[in-house]
Amino acid sequence: MDSSKPVTISYIAETAGVSVPTVSKVINGRSGVAAETRARVEALIKESGDQKPVSPSRSNMMDLVFDEIESMWGVEIIRGVQRAARKHRVGVVLSEFGPQGNAIRYWIDDALDRRPACVVTVAQLSQEQRDQLRARGIPFVVFDPTSELPDDVPFVGATNWSGGRAATRHLTELGHQRIAMITGPDDVLCCRARFDGYRSAMEAAKLPVVTSAPTDLTQDAGHAAARELLRRPDRPTAIFASNDLQALGVYQAAREAGLRIPTDLSVVGFDDLPVAALTDPPLTSVHQPLVEMAVAATELALALGRGERPAQTGLELATTLTVRNSTAPPALAL
Repeated sequence: MDSSKPVTISYIAETAGVSVPTVSKVINGRSGVAAETRARVEALIKESGDQKPVSPSRSNMMDLVFDEIESMWGVEIIRGVQRAARKHRVGVVLSEFGPQGNAIRYWIDDALDRRPACVVTVAQLSQEQRDQLRARGIPFVVFDPTSELPDDVPFVGATNWSGGRAATRHLTELGHQRIAMITGPDDVLCCRARFDGYRSAMEAAKLPVVTSAPTDLTQDAGHAAARELLRRPDRPTAIFASNDLQALGVYQAAREAGLRIPTDLSVVGFDDLPVAALTDPPLTSVHQPLVEMAVAATELALALGRGERPAQTGLELATTLTVRNSTAPPALAL
């Protein structure tokens, strides 16, 4: 081993025939390494003399990682991240793990090896993966977390509860009394918050809570859920969908049932994606500031990478209701 050059973790890993995270675990005394492998790595470290393996400096690139890049929702996030990254002259590496998350183990090893300036993760990383990033000094921010996070994990989200409540209050103030909600997956935090906001507004108005079974955040799922709701004898006069894609499915189901929007059925979505203004009629939707959220997440991650201590490591940006032509008073109230 050439003692005139600094010994890097990457060099130790390559020489030992193991991954960079494995060497990091050995150096930091963490479990999860076979005894034989640990001994081999420790021998190489000892062979380096008094030198402690050093990590290469972080690159001028950042990572943006998704489970899946879903339609326009993901595109809005990419726009925001790129806007902030350009401002700071930082490149962006975009990764997608796929529906089954098959690529995550390759991404984590690659990221640990090249040490990006920071990571903004839309994908929900495990505790182990977050620990691996921390061990290499790679700061990360979770975008719109789908589950509860430990207090020390930085994140940027939106006021989903307030958005759900505002959407429902808009419908009650128009005079609707039969307002149904198409709910999202039970295990997705933002969907639960949107439903809780809906339920709060319905209870405040002393109206019955009516929902579909929990379903996916897709147009097909919204279509199927709306068809079931509109077949009920006492069908709703308004439907609040958990996102805009579900709302597009409601439009489809309403047309099939011979119902006019908003004369026979009012519809509200959530996210306010660009497509919301292009539907016929234009969709009333809760505006989730995805681009601004992505900018904030990137700024926070880069600040952490510079060693700064922001006043807040958990941010929720405000949602607002964008009223268009898909909502009106119910026919009997006209």
